[in-house]
Amino acid sequence: MSHDVEAPAGVPGAVVVVGGGVAGFAVVRELRRRGFAGGIALVDPQGVPYDRPPLSKEFLTGDADAHRLLLAPPAWFAEHGVELVEDEAVRVVPGGVHPDGGPAPHRVETASGRVLDADAVVLATGGRPRALDVAGADHPDLITLRTRADAEALRDRLTFGTEVAVVGGGFTGAEVAAAARRSLAAVTLVTGTDAPARAAVGPALAARLHRMHAEHGVAVEVGRAAWIEHRDADGGAALPAAHRLHLHDGRTVDADVVVLAGGTVPDTALAEDAGLEVADGVLTDAMGRTAVPGILAVGDAARARESAWAPSRHWEPALRSGAAAAAAILGEQADAPGAPWFWSDRHDAHVEAVGDMTVPAGGRIVDREVRGVVVASFALAADGTLRGAASIDDPMTVKAARRIIDRGIVVDAAALADPAVPVKSLARG
Repeated sequence: MSHDVEAPAGVPGAVVVVGGGVAGFAVVRELRRRGFAGGIALVDPQGVPYDRPPLSKEFLTGDADAHRLLLAPPAWFAEHGVELVEDEAVRVVPGGVHPDGGPAPHRVETASGRVLDADAVVLATGGRPRALDVAGADHPDLITLRTRADAEALRDRLTFGTEVAVVGGGFTGAEVAAAARRSLAAVTLVTGTDAPARAAVGPALAARLHRMHAEHGVAVEVGRAAWIEHRDADGGAALPAAHRLHLHDGRTVDADVVVLAGGTVPDTALAEDAGLEVADGVLTDAMGRTAVPGILAVGDAARARESAWAPSRHWEPALRSGAAAAAAILGEQADAPGAPWFWSDRHDAHVEAVGDMTVPAGGRIVDREVRGVVVASFALAADGTLRGAASIDDPMTVKAARRIIDRGIVVDAAALADPAVPVKSLARG
């Protein structure tokens, strides 16, 4: 690794980051921003770190190319002394005590046989697709969307009239369905509920978002897949399309392309193999430190032991967790993260939410309507403080709500419901 210098006491001389998503990149960028002069290696088989959220949106529609996905140009890494290791990390070995009595470094082993020693290792391994546990779901022609290569393979198949079935109605599934429909494919969305986003944005906005599918020509089948039949398998030769989804109640969906969008689970394989404590993510403190000194976890792979918020596996929380871990490595403080925020886009509608939209004990959901249409929803605690907010095509409302949440301001429910009252005026307390 480059930038090898003698580190000040308490500061590691070399850092290895495993994973090139936004959380891993945030660690690297923040270390250099804070003046860290030691060696940094970022290990990811996909090379230069790139952004994942556009993969299910503008990258699928062709509105963004591979270059626009990059979190920084390749030259940035060379200029900042960051070694990009285009390889897969297969093992992390925690350090210990060297035979001479000094500390032994942590070790990251790669698929090609390379060994990277480091004083600090950051696991930014993200999430892996949640497996659909039904017969036929492991067919190699089915698509899950995790990498740029996955998105490219899907984009090449989204053509006029192609029958596409998307299994999973969460945000990624909804975004893929919208992008496929924009490509003039014939799209069917298979979802287990008629309001998949309810926990994220509240019942009224979830219902409105779900109605958009039918309004834009997406067929919606509410049900769960029981098994998937394939034309290239024994007995499937008579199928009219490449695949047939069988739902539990006997309905079927034929498709040329099937996208499995059942969400993700934290990718904790390396952490588990290294003996780290895992429970719905690698367990950490608020700044990403695990129980093993010098090993941290960030982004979708991590879960803080103590937090005012449930895990939020979205872009901005991942970014903030990476920056916090960099501060922790240097023995410095990080900015308070505040309430978690995320966004999504579908059918030309922009969705944002902040905080937690589940109804707290004794609390309530307050909806704001304009001409009979719910445009924003708020989760209000029993004491009048705001716990969450969501909106469609009104990002300023969510921005103001975030200030209210972070400051613990008590707000009036009637004012929240009144579209004539700017939410930013309530942020003044």
